[in-house]
Amino acid sequence: MPPHSGPLLVDTNAILECHRTASWRALVHRYRTETVEKCVEETLTGFQNRRPEQRIDQGALRQSLAAIHSFSESALAQAVARQPRIAGLDPGEKHLWAHALTRADAWVLCGPDGASLRIGISLGLRDRLVSLEGLLGDIGHRPNPPLKGQYTKRWHEDKLNALAILETGVSR
Repeated sequence: MPPHSGPLLVDTNAILECHRTASWRALVHRYRTETVEKCVEETLTGFQNRRPEQRIDQGALRQSLAAIHSFSESALAQAVARQPRIAGLDPGEKHLWAHALTRADAWVLCGPDGASLRIGISLGLRDRLVSLEGLLGDIGHRPNPPLKGQYTKRWHEDKLNALAILETGVSR
């Protein structure tokens, strides 16, 4: 499959997994990778559990991203009005979805959280939800060490199918 040519929105977990697997450089050099300020904050403050050698340099992270979007209370309010479950997401995912729903371009979103994926399905945006393994595979990059299970194409498709059944009663 040809690599996606539009914006790639990434959540905190995708950023951390790319750094863990030495895949960040490949991702940001091939995709117009963007996120929101809250995801950068979560990544840099160690919101997720990781070893000291896995710390990410703030300047390098910020410089490597094509854009870091600021938070908007009005965008969040509109997103929650459109899909109330957005209010229950973790802060970074909540801000990322609020931002994504303001866009009119051909973005895709990479984040393995089941609640976030369910939001995408409920909004009819399943085709915009992508796995990290799929993105890296499209550009010929093989992560080393390998990606954890929830970042693989297989897990992603299985999870989307299970969530689609919950949301619509129909799988694809």
